[in-house]
Amino acid sequence: MSAPQKLPRWAELGLLPLINLAAALLLSGLVVKILGESPWAAFKLLASGAFGTQEGIGYTLYYATNFIFTGLGVAVAYHAGLFNIGCEGQAYIGGLGSGLIALWLGDRAPFFVVLPIAIVAGAAFGAAWALIPAWLQARRGSHIVITTIMFNFIAASLMTYLLVNVLIKPGQQSPESREFGPQAMLPAAHELFAKIGITFSPSPLNLAFAIALLASALVWVLVWRTRWGYALRVVGQNPSAAVYAGISPSRIIIQAMLLSGALAGGLGLNELLGSQHRILIDFPGGAGFVGIAVALMGRNHPIGILVSAVLFGALAQGGAQLAFDMPKINRDMVVVIQGLVILFCGALENVFRAPLALLFRAKGEK
Repeated sequence: MSAPQKLPRWAELGLLPLINLAAALLLSGLVVKILGESPWAAFKLLASGAFGTQEGIGYTLYYATNFIFTGLGVAVAYHAGLFNIGCEGQAYIGGLGSGLIALWLGDRAPFFVVLPIAIVAGAAFGAAWALIPAWLQARRGSHIVITTIMFNFIAASLMTYLLVNVLIKPGQQSPESREFGPQAMLPAAHELFAKIGITFSPSPLNLAFAIALLASALVWVLVWRTRWGYALRVVGQNPSAAVYAGISPSRIIIQAMLLSGALAGGLGLNELLGSQHRILIDFPGGAGFVGIAVALMGRNHPIGILVSAVLFGALAQGGAQLAFDMPKINRDMVVVIQGLVILFCGALENVFRAPLALLFRAKGEK
């Protein structure tokens, strides 16, 4: 098998993903045409639903916040040579940690006390859920893909049991906890803007988006500007060289997975403390799996992950508008578009690499 063709860095990080995205959208347009709708009109509706109004922008960034947390979680593990499929379960259990703090302190302590404790609890619970798969990979050679998938199902079953039998609000049948106290609710973006005299339409967008941006900056510093980050990347690229350099791959694997789970656990801040204000069934809503595509499309770099997360947030929000205005295109069609983006930006990302490399070589010869 021939090695992938080399491209200039700007083309590798910018041009190639754009071409892959364009190919996915063109193929999606063909599917829309087959359904009897105008592809151009469909994409205009999708774009206007995601970015055409303040409310749409708010919802897009709200969805993107979940994808940033899970995309960062996938990326950190990937740099250690690990394919963490378990961000869904880690986000689930991490949200449980944040939610328990919100239930306990939401009406007992001030917000500036509750928030940092909830962040730490969510990170700790998410990291703890990643610990056993990490240990099994590092010490016993169990494949991280298999163990993290299994732990997704265990997390879902555990949460179902807790919400049906332990945390359920007395006197109701819906499997969800009581509402958090007022000091455990993250302020919405429109409320924060109102305090500085800016009018913004109400939406679920909340302070968790700013926390996700801060997490992205911290991941960049940690992975690319510290000795530990260098060791992480060495282990991911060449474990034998890491051992020769005195780096313990097993230790790095465990630490990377702990950080990965902690980042995924941040999703609960957005969904539970920022929007739902209670613990409820299936609140990650598949964001852990979308995070895999976000990380791959973003080249496992925080900046790329931010851009990719906004794209998938736009697909989630714009898809709702699309399904409302074009009945032939339901929400499942949006999943098809997401799948095509994942296909071209993941499994088929090298399809256009060789032609691009030939083009750049030809220009260089001239």
